[in-house]
Amino acid sequence: MDPIQKLRDGLNHLVAEALKKSREAEMLRFESVPEYVIEVPRDEGHGDFSTNAALLLARQARMAPRQIAEIIKTQMDFSLVPELTRVEIAGAGFINFFLDQSWLYKVPSLVLSMGERYGSSARQNKKVQVEFVSANPTGNLHMGNARGGAIGDSLANALAFAGYEVEREFYINDAGNQIEIFGQSLEARYLQLMGAKIDFPDEGYAGQDVVDTVKNIIREYKDTLLSMDSQARQAFVVDYALKEKLAYIKTTLANFGIYYDVWFSERTLHESGQIMQTIDELRQKGYIYEEEGALWFKSTLFGDEKDEVVVRANGLPTYFAADIAYHKNKFERGFDRVIDVWGADHHGHVSRMKGALQALGYDPDRLEILLMQLVRLYRGGIVVRMSKRTGTTVSLDELIEEVGKDAARFFFVMRSADSQMEFDLDLAKQKNQENPVYYVQYAHARIQSIFRQARAAGLDLKTPKEVDYTLLGPEELQILRKIADFPQEVAAAARTMAPQRIARYVLDLAGLFHSFYNHHRVLNENGALQDARLLLMETIRITISNGLKIIGVSAPDQM
Repeated sequence: MDPIQKLRDGLNHLVAEALKKSREAEMLRFESVPEYVIEVPRDEGHGDFSTNAALLLARQARMAPRQIAEIIKTQMDFSLVPELTRVEIAGAGFINFFLDQSWLYKVPSLVLSMGERYGSSARQNKKVQVEFVSANPTGNLHMGNARGGAIGDSLANALAFAGYEVEREFYINDAGNQIEIFGQSLEARYLQLMGAKIDFPDEGYAGQDVVDTVKNIIREYKDTLLSMDSQARQAFVVDYALKEKLAYIKTTLANFGIYYDVWFSERTLHESGQIMQTIDELRQKGYIYEEEGALWFKSTLFGDEKDEVVVRANGLPTYFAADIAYHKNKFERGFDRVIDVWGADHHGHVSRMKGALQALGYDPDRLEILLMQLVRLYRGGIVVRMSKRTGTTVSLDELIEEVGKDAARFFFVMRSADSQMEFDLDLAKQKNQENPVYYVQYAHARIQSIFRQARAAGLDLKTPKEVDYTLLGPEELQILRKIADFPQEVAAAARTMAPQRIARYVLDLAGLFHSFYNHHRVLNENGALQDARLLLMETIRITISNGLKIIGVSAPDQM
């Protein structure tokens, strides 16, 4: 069991029993027990755990929080938590708990027994879908897609590790206005390359990738498309290009360590009639009205600034209409939580999307939106805007080629999604401890080097029962305390949609290891101490490896 959670449960029971005794003895008068928390204080001097129970009870009990805390303390039965050594009242009325360090001696046994599963939680019996990237299949994957991919995939990994049944999904925008423009752009380039003197569409996709796709079409089909009418030709080149673009997207994302369970086509929503069925359902519920020949959704009822068009006057559904039908489809598939990773420019879309789901009878809180801010690439302190190769924006392919998958993923996950990100290409390529991903990976590699030396000396890793943990000093115990936090960090990352917590955690753990390594010898003349430290090294290695796996970064054996 998670050692931190076990202690929290014990302390929670301790406080609950003390409150019960205090009320029964009429030392405290209150109607209900407040929702207090047992948490780890930021300041180590404030104990191993702390509770705010007394502060929350002050209004009901009509008594000063410190006085309430003193009463609770007198009613505590320390035998309920054998590791508890003392309790102190601090500040306005916080109750701080101090534990005997021996509870940390149980951590290595748990880590080694769970191995690659250390940090994971039992099955939650909850289905979660994470939809991320979902780039328009009309161009290359850019930095926004890259950040969304790293964050979305790492979040999905954290959710799975925390016991959820997770499904990763890519929504293919293969219908609507952008596909019409895409078809016109492809046709125009085809005709131009075949010698026709025609203008390129004003709003067309003018990138080199469109030209390259058309060249592939000409190489395969030559001039046979000239005999088609425009509508048939556009349909043909769009189908060809979508297959090519999706193959590119799948390959690039696989190179980035991302694999999807479902590739969902927007076109299927149109072809199956699900979009109009959803609009009709909203109309029957009174949330659709007609004005100027168009159909509007009453999104202002759900906090939006203005109502939104769902079917244009020409009878064609909008992107928003397709998105409503798509999210209805998601919930019909039985997901308990649906998480979308969007760019910050979609901020205004959040309330209307949640509103549409509420109008359809779903709990809008089951849809969670993670909004990402922009990414700026820097090289030599200067913003990099264009690709040297194509003259357009830098693609994910080029980023992977320049800095590698591991550095790219770690850098993207290291910052919270809602923060502006500055990606330093020079730093990401450095092979020193200034580079955060190198710093963490180097810790893992250093530990593996220690084990290679130990094996060369004929030393074997002892079992936890064979090791004397009392030989470990303050720095080693601090490391064990950090390792004990790992399951809670994973659970919190999954619960709050914050995979950056895992990146920060492994950075902190690596820092504790490097500091210890620089001041102490693992392999030394004291055999018993050596055994304890080797086992500690293995617990660090497993924990770092598991943390890196969650954020999609490798744990190398040597560097």
